[in-house]
Amino acid sequence: MEDAEPASAGPKKSSPVIMIAALAVLTLIAGGGGWLVGGFLAPAPVSTEEAKIIEEAKAAIALKKAGQAKPAEEGGKKDEGLPKIATEANGVVQLEAITTNLAYPTENWIRLEVALLFKGAPDVAMAEQIHQDIAAYLKTVSLQQIQGPRGFQYLKDDIEERVDLRSEGRVTNVIFRTFVIQ
Repeated sequence: MEDAEPASAGPKKSSPVIMIAALAVLTLIAGGGGWLVGGFLAPAPVSTEEAKIIEEAKAAIALKKAGQAKPAEEGGKKDEGLPKIATEANGVVQLEAITTNLAYPTENWIRLEVALLFKGAPDVAMAEQIHQDIAAYLKTVSLQQIQGPRGFQYLKDDIEERVDLRSEGRVTNVIFRTFVIQ
């Protein structure tokens, strides 16, 4: 006896309606995921007060670049730009820029600007000693020692350790303002 099963000609074809529905569901899931990630990554909207501050800062920078100074409201004096945070009144002493050649190769130069944050009243004489100590140390550094981010971190750690030893703990932070190798 033979089975009465119908012969199947091949695999069943899927219905186009099911395919369109699956595609629509996947599209909605992808869109929702994109919206959710976009909400996490997008910056918060700027308030009108913040926008006003940003516009004033942009205008001040544009005037400064053009070589003009915005006249101050008081006394008719010219404003010298944004107020400096690094002042002795705040306990911060900005050292003069240190420019010296490296130990090896000697044709490479380094320029470093550092500010020191003192605990209590700043000691300008101590800051000058620290300045000289950093300059002497930079003359012993080779280019290979300070290449890359790890080399810069080692240089920064060495300078902070020297400052801590020289100041006997009176300097709480060393602020690197510029670091250029040529």
